[in-house]
Amino acid sequence: MKFRELVRKKKQLPPEDCAALLTEQKRGVLSVLGDGGYPYGTPMDHYYSEDEGVLYFHCGRVGHRLDALRLNDKASYCCLGEPEEIEGSWAKRIRSVIVFGRVEIIDDYDRVVDITTKLCHKFTDDEAYIRREIERSGRGTLLLVLHIEHMCGKEIVEE
Repeated sequence: MKFRELVRKKKQLPPEDCAALLTEQKRGVLSVLGDGGYPYGTPMDHYYSEDEGVLYFHCGRVGHRLDALRLNDKASYCCLGEPEEIEGSWAKRIRSVIVFGRVEIIDDYDRVVDITTKLCHKFTDDEAYIRREIERSGRGTLLLVLHIEHMCGKEIVEE
């Protein structure tokens, strides 16, 4: 499939800035084709693996999102950076990335432990906490792997 190009090319982020934003930021909104053909977007924490070209998410074993993905594996993910101050102005600079791709559902405990550990490290370095959480919830966790087919970022200034 050919994805649309950004209309305002001057606002487009280079690929390395898109990757940096996905690496730095912790969350975004994953959107799937939900019930009745309506978009269904949910806030998600993510782990970006630039080497693999994928975004990882963790989720439970049941729910609207999983039902939707089992019927149609296409998804988009929007990650919004923190607003940045512009010296001498009320306006803020904001960067965002939208990713399109297909989602694979993984039910492999060892991979769940590996990826959720990496994801947890975006929030804390408390190894005891991370171990407890994985022991408590790991067996009830699936991984969603968004295989990136297209990624586009932009920077806007609120003026």
